[in-house]
Amino acid sequence: MSLAAILRKSLLSASAERDDNIAARTVGRLAKPRAPVSELDLTLSWSAVILLALGVVMVYSASIATAEGSGYTDHQADYFLLRHVLFLAMGLVAGLAAFCVPMVQWQRMAPWLFLLGVALLAVTLIPGVGHKVGGARRWLPLGPVNLQASELMKLFVAIYAADYTVRKLDVMASFRQGFMPMMGVILFVGCLLLFEPDFGAFVVITTIAFGVLFLGGVGLRVFTLLGVAALIGFVLLIWISPYRRDRIFGFMDPWADPFGDGYQLTHALIAFGRGEWFGVGLGASIEKLFYLPESHTDFLLAVIAEELGFAGVFVVVALFALLVQRAFVIGREAIRLERYFSGLVAQAIGLWIGMQAFISMGVNMGLLPTKGLTLPLMSYGGSGLLANCLAISILLRIDWEVRGLKRGGSA
Repeated sequence: MSLAAILRKSLLSASAERDDNIAARTVGRLAKPRAPVSELDLTLSWSAVILLALGVVMVYSASIATAEGSGYTDHQADYFLLRHVLFLAMGLVAGLAAFCVPMVQWQRMAPWLFLLGVALLAVTLIPGVGHKVGGARRWLPLGPVNLQASELMKLFVAIYAADYTVRKLDVMASFRQGFMPMMGVILFVGCLLLFEPDFGAFVVITTIAFGVLFLGGVGLRVFTLLGVAALIGFVLLIWISPYRRDRIFGFMDPWADPFGDGYQLTHALIAFGRGEWFGVGLGASIEKLFYLPESHTDFLLAVIAEELGFAGVFVVVALFALLVQRAFVIGREAIRLERYFSGLVAQAIGLWIGMQAFISMGVNMGLLPTKGLTLPLMSYGGSGLLANCLAISILLRIDWEVRGLKRGGSA
């Protein structure tokens, strides 16, 4: 039975009195002893830890030449490494704090977190406030660091979409009552993102929101119509935007203009070709020596492919696959225990990390047009790393609460 069918069946068999009983039982469960931390999902935990650790090593390797050759870094070879480690430490501290927050509290905060994300996106667009780099206004300057609001918005949308779906379960099959309100909200957020512009974040956030709606019970017919409309919308957005159109043409035949629109992709493909099976060795990449732009952010996988070869890329892909699989398993188990919000949040996080990793890898391999998306948990970037650490911590919290319910025998 599908998740949507399980949710609908549970809702149709419920009554107002049973809802009160469930609420009372939920409060009682929260007061019971939880599973010890040692019983957390080891596959999820180790997958995330290895990706984070490998990210530190590869960011350092990919950024040495850029740091030494750049004036704003004072030619310090470890400039990006030190900042990345600092961002990671901040992410781990924030993740520890997030783990201590019960999921019922996250559900109560869901609308406010979403409004906070919208406010941050709007403030970013204000001239003189938002920081503009390379024609895109995506960052808020906060002293020595810049906050990219769209990265936090991915997490906020995952939480809000899960809360919305749980609140609207009884009308989720209705196009007007269940689907249209969320569609309007996401289109508004999408407009803010396109004004930055940040098309990659728009694609990921749209996938998260409508993926959760589908899991929560939106009909297949409505979802199919949405897919067709989204495809038409993306084509129009690409066609009316010259730089996006040029990226598509460059993607279709990067070797036709290897020093122009196809420059990044051709050098990424060269890096993959040089890596062969086991790579040229850690630190021995040539493409990172000012040939491949954004080698420590958007094109980190290409450096991994060159230095660690097919074996290194396979390990990274396998770790992401394990992480996403565990997210969906944890979500399914939470739903089985009537923790619908927790289950949908877990699966929304799985959708987010899986989709972003897929797009980032596809861009590096030449399977998708170039987009400004980093590799989750690995690429350099403070906001993305912070959001990823928060997401993994919330996943672990859901798993911890589910194991506690099982131990208590109250599920």
